[in-house]
Amino acid sequence: MLNVESFSLGPLQTNAYLIYGEDKQKAIIIDPGMNPGALIKRIKDIEIEAILLTHAHFDHIGGVDEIRKLKGCPVYLHPSEAEWLTTPKLNGSLLWPNVTVPIATTEAEYDLGQGQKLKLAGHEFTVFHTPGHSPGGVSFLCGEHLFSGDCLFKMSIGRTDLPGGREADLYNSIRGTLFKFPEGTKVYPGHGPTTTIGFEKQNNPYVS
Repeated sequence: MLNVESFSLGPLQTNAYLIYGEDKQKAIIIDPGMNPGALIKRIKDIEIEAILLTHAHFDHIGGVDEIRKLKGCPVYLHPSEAEWLTTPKLNGSLLWPNVTVPIATTEAEYDLGQGQKLKLAGHEFTVFHTPGHSPGGVSFLCGEHLFSGDCLFKMSIGRTDLPGGREADLYNSIRGTLFKFPEGTKVYPGHGPTTTIGFEKQNNPYVS
């Protein structure tokens, strides 16, 4: 059984996900955003096996440095955005001074690639490269649970007007990859409420 807890972090209300299996002493985190105090309090007595990043925009990586140092866990990121972790201009934090201070941390320990299988916290996660919102955007599928980052939201899609964004790639990622999953697949997006692939195929005004 996959256990998922969601934390809405920072001024952009980014969804961070804490995921664990039957052994509730080991878990992974997807996209620890800014102001991660609530998440850090929750994981006080939990071993964090890894931090998985759907992409490296500042609002999704704001808590990486603190959690990584606290828990001694590795970070996984698509190589297209390897330098974004270390460079505030690339991850956007330098461009939004009214929202955040410059954010930087060391490079990820591991790369993510299309079709990669990750066995973590008692579960297997499959990596799908889903660019468009950003060049190194990925989604993680575990059974019927999909973590879509800023690719697909409930009744919306990721923006493509940021550096590295490309509209054609985003539509291809959604229609050519995510919409191939079973309609009952539950979608956990980078912002906002959960949804399902079937609901978005029928109702999302941008891609239905």
